[in-house]
Amino acid sequence: MPPTRSTTPNLIVIMLDSFRQDHVGVYHQGRSTFEGIDPCRTPNIDGFAAQSVIFENAYPEAFPTIPVRTALMTGQRTLPYRPWQPLLPSDVTVAEILRRHDFVNGLVSDTYHYRAPGMNFHRGFHAYRWVRGQEYDPYESGPARRKLDEYVNDNYPVLWRDRIAQFLANTDAFTRREDWFAPHVVEEACAWLERNRSHKNVFLWIDSFDPHEPWDPPKQFDHYTDPAYKGRRLIMPMGGPATSWANDDEIHHIQGLYAGEAESVDFALGQLFQTLERLGYYEDSIILLLADHGHPLADHGKFLKGADRLYNELLKVPFLLRLPGGRRGGTRASAMVQYHDVLPTLFDLMGLGNETHDMHGRSFRPVVDGESEVHREIGISGYHAGADRVIRWHDAQVARPWSLILRPEGEPDELYDLNADPRERDNRIDADHDIASRLIARFGPTYFRRQRPVLQIKGVQGAYEVASGSVE
Repeated sequence: MPPTRSTTPNLIVIMLDSFRQDHVGVYHQGRSTFEGIDPCRTPNIDGFAAQSVIFENAYPEAFPTIPVRTALMTGQRTLPYRPWQPLLPSDVTVAEILRRHDFVNGLVSDTYHYRAPGMNFHRGFHAYRWVRGQEYDPYESGPARRKLDEYVNDNYPVLWRDRIAQFLANTDAFTRREDWFAPHVVEEACAWLERNRSHKNVFLWIDSFDPHEPWDPPKQFDHYTDPAYKGRRLIMPMGGPATSWANDDEIHHIQGLYAGEAESVDFALGQLFQTLERLGYYEDSIILLLADHGHPLADHGKFLKGADRLYNELLKVPFLLRLPGGRRGGTRASAMVQYHDVLPTLFDLMGLGNETHDMHGRSFRPVVDGESEVHREIGISGYHAGADRVIRWHDAQVARPWSLILRPEGEPDELYDLNADPRERDNRIDADHDIASRLIARFGPTYFRRQRPVLQIKGVQGAYEVASGSVE
């Protein structure tokens, strides 16, 4: 039996890196994402979702890895003024705040960007555990035992070959599915949860870098690729137009590797969910499972994240909030929320709303409790240093969400009706430029890297100038 607990719930955050929403069963509901590839199997996440409030429109504000985590840990916007950078001495984080409320805080991660010198994301945690070797982490200095040429084609330059060689060296010893990174992160997290169960309150941030590339899933999960494929195992896609460095079979193979990597993460999470239930955390904890962003898989011609890839495949993420006892489990929420809203909401649910007055975000607890179906009508996302921006608008009255992608000077902007066109193929910027004008007017120049707002219509560039408006 768990010990006598505080009335304040524990907090557990499960962060997954680069996990697309449409690769989680509860979201894709049996529909395949790519032709010829089976729908991704995520039975453990789906089981957790059945006990959680399922958010369908939770959007990061600023990409990629570090800016997203900064917003989540501080409740502050980062897009207009904050690049990829360490935590500053002036930042006040969730760990530091909860420490003042007598929480014991733990961080378990294989996201090696946390560990980089001076990043300071472990600040405020009582214990932090790093799982080494992900991606290009300089973990092994000996050469890889596997042949590099089996993992690249002739189009890969030296820089990319060196990166992949580092990853191969880091993972040469992996043989069992338990050897991969996500199972190690879960194992460390489970050990911490058990060791610290006697504390009055605990906060654990679990951060799995998978399914971030490179995608080299254990053989048990490598069943989304074509068994007849005879090409090279391209575990690390490059940027730029995919057809400039890979053929159609290679592109399809890489997409299958990603699906296998996603399923392997779900497998690892099974042990975590069992441990949380066995130790009683399901009864007295708020547990949030989310991804920092999705991942383009050549849906619009390119792999990898990038400032010009602001489509659903990057923006749409799994976001599952489990309340103590599984209250309101399986409920779906269509309300739009953004990541600087997350910490104010968690604190509100924990009875610590008085810690949120100076945060940019605002609590969406009424959505969590089923008292409202609306939070934000409009939101903006992008890369701090990028010229591109995306504005998402969810008109609650007509239930018709729109996406406006603003491009650098000289490139046509894009407007998509997300209900009619969720894959964002039919650019409505000409036909519905009045809607685009209304959306861009909601944000002033501070939110943009290019000096406007001037809406760029195909063939009518500069024809629609709009005045700056207010933002929520």
